[in-house]
Amino acid sequence: MQKTFVLNKNKQPLMPCSAERARQLLSKRKAAVFKLYPFTIILKEREKGDIQKVEVKIDPGSKASGIALVGNFERGKEVLWAANLEHKGQTIKSLLDSRRALRRGRRQRKTRYRAPRFNNRTRKEGWLAPSVQSRVDNICTLVKRLSKLIPLASISVETVRFDMQKIQNPEISGIEYQQGELFGYEIREYLLEKWGRKCAYCLAENTRLEIDHILAKSRGGSDQISNLAICCRDCNVKKSNHTIHEFLKDKPLLSSKILDKAKTPFKDVASVNSTRIAIAQSLAQFNLPLTSSSGGITKFNRVMQGYEKDHWIDAACVGESGSFVHISPLLAPLIIRATGRGCRQFCRMDKYGFPRTSAKKQKSVYGFKTGDLVKATVLKGKNIGTYFGRVAVRHSGNFCIDTPAGKVDGVNHKYCQNLQRSDGYAYLFKQPKEAAIPPRPKGRGILAVNG
Repeated sequence: MQKTFVLNKNKQPLMPCSAERARQLLSKRKAAVFKLYPFTIILKEREKGDIQKVEVKIDPGSKASGIALVGNFERGKEVLWAANLEHKGQTIKSLLDSRRALRRGRRQRKTRYRAPRFNNRTRKEGWLAPSVQSRVDNICTLVKRLSKLIPLASISVETVRFDMQKIQNPEISGIEYQQGELFGYEIREYLLEKWGRKCAYCLAENTRLEIDHILAKSRGGSDQISNLAICCRDCNVKKSNHTIHEFLKDKPLLSSKILDKAKTPFKDVASVNSTRIAIAQSLAQFNLPLTSSSGGITKFNRVMQGYEKDHWIDAACVGESGSFVHISPLLAPLIIRATGRGCRQFCRMDKYGFPRTSAKKQKSVYGFKTGDLVKATVLKGKNIGTYFGRVAVRHSGNFCIDTPAGKVDGVNHKYCQNLQRSDGYAYLFKQPKEAAIPPRPKGRGILAVNG
């Protein structure tokens, strides 16, 4: 299980404790709950405590990033807390596309004449697209929040996810970390991500996968990344040196799909590579020792220790310090999903472009805001019971609560208790897969849902 963050009575971070120790302190009323996600307690009397070195390790990704807190103890390095941070880059891109379409529509309408503006808008040096910049901001925001809950001593980040030059030209020289045992790790890892870690021909999962040339080298095929695919051992033997059309002559749609996917552009690779420098520069603001590493070393450390692929496990294996790190089989990572804080639109428009409501939107109603995590204990009426989830406020004071079992509408604000303010993120506890961390403990599945 994850460790519980501890603050002294002056809100200064101390070393985290176990869940059992936190329950004892809470039952004896020596501590109180300070924050639910990540779970943090605050001591009522104690000011000082033992502080050891804790390193935050980050594995940036295109759609999700892994974060792990690793402590250095006498018995070795151990993961204290871990999380997978899911980004909202694609959502931001979709919203920008929608806004762009609306603006283009306005320009084409027959409206009054407006003189064109000067095209004098410039971008700052180091500018990133909003969908890409959000990944950098999400990581820095989480590290900033963790620095207030635990004494951080250093930061380790993976700054080289994939080497595009090495992928295109495996014979390129001058990169020491891709020599010897690490050679080829970048290409294999990229192909596994590209083909979804399953056989491209039979879609088999959880089996040994091999690299296959779509057009065999005996027929003039090359080692370019666009000619490589991932397949199981049986398909690799059956295909031999046949062309993909000969091998999949009964499945013409699948063969066409594979050829199209093989030529997929390096979208995710470019996204990660464009943010790696920005992430390192943003993390430098914390004035902590910062070390960087490559994706090849991360995978090498993970494979040598027998851990399964996951973002938070990759984060624990980042850099030289990840060559030997202990991960408890009971450790459940916290899934953090970036949701945003809503939009600035006060009211919606009708089909003629006029506001549908005349009243001004009110963000805070009776001290609650949409997205707050609340506990509602309804004592009378049709909704009698206790509910836990995210709240959507209404001007009338009757709120809607989104619980794991469904939405409950018409809950009066008098029955609601605010547990945690909306911070732009949703949280979920989920156990790792059975094969993720040996030995395999009993019991798997979702532990708790927040919102």
